[in-house]
Amino acid sequence: MEEEIYPIAIEDKMKDAYLSYSLSVIIGRALPDVRDGLKPVHRRILYAAKELGLTHEKPHKKSARLVGEVLGKFHPHGDSAVYDALVRMAQDFNQRYQLIDGHGNFGSIDGDSAAAMRYTETKLTEIAESLLSNIDQETVEFVDNFDGSLQEPEVLPAKIPNLLVNGSNGIAVGMSTSIPPHNLGEVVDALLHLLDYPNARLETIIKNYLPGPDFPTGATIVGNDGIKSAYQTGKGKIILRAKSKLEKSGRHQNIIITEIPYQLNKSKLIEEIADLVNKGKINSVADLRDESDKQGIRIVIELKSNGDPELTLNRLYKYTSMQSSFRINLLALNDKKPVVMGLLEILQHFLNFRKEIIRKHTRYDLNKAENRFEILEGLKVAIDKLDLVIQIIRSSKEKAEAKAKLVEQLEISEKQAQSILEMQLQRLVGMEMDKLEADKVDLAKKISNYKKILAETAELNSVLRNELKEIKAKFADPRRTEIIADDTKAEISKDDLIKEKSAAISLSYRSIIKRSEDFNNLKAAKNDYLIDAVQGSSLDQLLFFTDQGEVYNLQVHDLEEHHGLATGDNLNKYLQIPLKENVVSLNILSKNKQTDFYYTFVTKSGQIKRTAAEEYRSNYSHIRAIKLADQDKLIKVIKTDQEQEVIVVSKNGYLIRFGGSSFSSTGRNTQGSRAINLTDSDQLVYFDKYEANSYLVSVTEDGRANKINLAAFNSQQRNGKGIRIFSNQNYRLAGAVSCSAGAEILLTAKNGEIYPISISKIPETTPGGNMYQITKDFDFEKITSVNKIISVKTD
Repeated sequence: MEEEIYPIAIEDKMKDAYLSYSLSVIIGRALPDVRDGLKPVHRRILYAAKELGLTHEKPHKKSARLVGEVLGKFHPHGDSAVYDALVRMAQDFNQRYQLIDGHGNFGSIDGDSAAAMRYTETKLTEIAESLLSNIDQETVEFVDNFDGSLQEPEVLPAKIPNLLVNGSNGIAVGMSTSIPPHNLGEVVDALLHLLDYPNARLETIIKNYLPGPDFPTGATIVGNDGIKSAYQTGKGKIILRAKSKLEKSGRHQNIIITEIPYQLNKSKLIEEIADLVNKGKINSVADLRDESDKQGIRIVIELKSNGDPELTLNRLYKYTSMQSSFRINLLALNDKKPVVMGLLEILQHFLNFRKEIIRKHTRYDLNKAENRFEILEGLKVAIDKLDLVIQIIRSSKEKAEAKAKLVEQLEISEKQAQSILEMQLQRLVGMEMDKLEADKVDLAKKISNYKKILAETAELNSVLRNELKEIKAKFADPRRTEIIADDTKAEISKDDLIKEKSAAISLSYRSIIKRSEDFNNLKAAKNDYLIDAVQGSSLDQLLFFTDQGEVYNLQVHDLEEHHGLATGDNLNKYLQIPLKENVVSLNILSKNKQTDFYYTFVTKSGQIKRTAAEEYRSNYSHIRAIKLADQDKLIKVIKTDQEQEVIVVSKNGYLIRFGGSSFSSTGRNTQGSRAINLTDSDQLVYFDKYEANSYLVSVTEDGRANKINLAAFNSQQRNGKGIRIFSNQNYRLAGAVSCSAGAEILLTAKNGEIYPISISKIPETTPGGNMYQITKDFDFEKITSVNKIISVKTD
């Protein structure tokens, strides 16, 4: 024929070639079948082992013998691929239920490779044989091997639900599967329940029968949301955590790791821990050693005498593979198509498959029994007419003639005639005759039972139920992996990595912040003074409110701890607060939810607002604290309850005192209510709680001051004009503070100079009294602000 060449676009050719390759990888290599849970290479290894007679009760044979059998007959790929698959089927840390019984070095959980196939020996395990049970009874389809010279099973009969029991991992083209192993007894219980209740709910299966994966290396699954998601949708993620215990060793405590997450290399885990210790991320470890042996894993982490076991474990979970995630993707081949399935779907596919296998081998047994029954019937006829049979045989010149005469004269089938001709004379003995009759009765019962199984669904289900119960009784073992249902324990938060301890924090006039264990260690640098201080826990949150209505947050444990003469660090080391913003208040928010207190705000224009403290708990670096009008500024924020009396002081010298019940609490981003009725030329300069034993110290811009007992100011209605602090209406306040009798205040001049002064030097008056010059000895142009100096001395 004349050669014809057709032009084809390279894109089309590449698409066709890639599609063929993809299908080959998906169906022929990478994905397991939903029925027997095996990939082709594993199926071929098990079938070849059976063909070689490597059953569990027989001696082992060289692995190379089995690999050669697989390569030569069924698997046209490299020997290393076959041997690697065989090795994994023999590893007790890889397979929940081993399918290959291996002798020799088959690798270790430390990542050591198996010895060469010429040194190791293999045979099938008993549970693997249950995958091959009834395979020679026409239960599964056989297909041609790679060269058409032999046939191999398309799928194994699989009495055990291997897809779930041993799981599977594989990467195909554009898809991958990741099915975790499960406990055989639990899977069988789930199958039995689904067999009895076909419309069973997934929640019932999870709660009562199959709570989650069960890994060969044990460990712990933290949280069950990922399990539920995977079982419902076919996709999910679970958190695996190593198991450990504490042991006392003299003055030290040791953390003993006894189980590690699935498919984690133990040696690499130890390297990870050692690396953390060397880098200083974990400073409580004195020694690290591996004491694992044939009895199991034992990694010893010896702690220093002051080491905190819980804190150390949390850091190990956070920074090493002691806690890792396992992705679940229940993808398998169903009718040669890759499908992501939920748990119920996988279980139902297995039940349907086993029902079909039972039907097939029941039909096989029925045919065999009926054939045997037919032969026994013929033998009985022959014995009853023995003389005629002998006469026919003697008178026949050849076997074919004898067979034809027997069929005609005894009115039997050719099969029966053939069996008569092959019958041994010993069958004519009386005992054999009785056995023949007994065999007929037994076969009749079997035939009746086989027909009943094939005809009645209930009988078929009964056979499957008994089969599953036998499998469970024979192979089930206790669960190894513990499941902690609490999903909140799955994630290790930053707080879990911090040892809780008391903390005292101070903020100075020059924005120097210091953290120490208690107030006794707080001090300011030369020519600097502490103007704010709080006390709490290393797990608490600091809130820095600025005059622009923002609140910046900082975790206490993020502050470097200072002791002794150290004065701390500049605040900008921890927070990037714009230059236009000034911190007006420092507060601390406990790690525990706060339901009994509020933050109360007052602005320069006279607005007051109270908001629940919890609204300021945030993971953001800063959030809006209060809604401010144009040109308005926040002057102070204090912690109060809903009834707390407060005072506000204006620049023109008015003070108003009123109760917290006179205004309502509002949300975070609100303006609030009017605190005082200000004139256009006035604004607020101070705000605080009302405390009866305290003094109000007021300082004018030109350096005059007085102090008045706060009890002298009567409580009024909110939004009133207030009470005069001093008589001269020309004075303008630079600021005011509420403090005790022995306190000190800090005056700031316009030129930047600061001047501390004891309030004992300031004359005491009554509302509307005189103001007294207190800055005669100071060199200043104008007082711009007044702060209370914090005393941190304790007894």
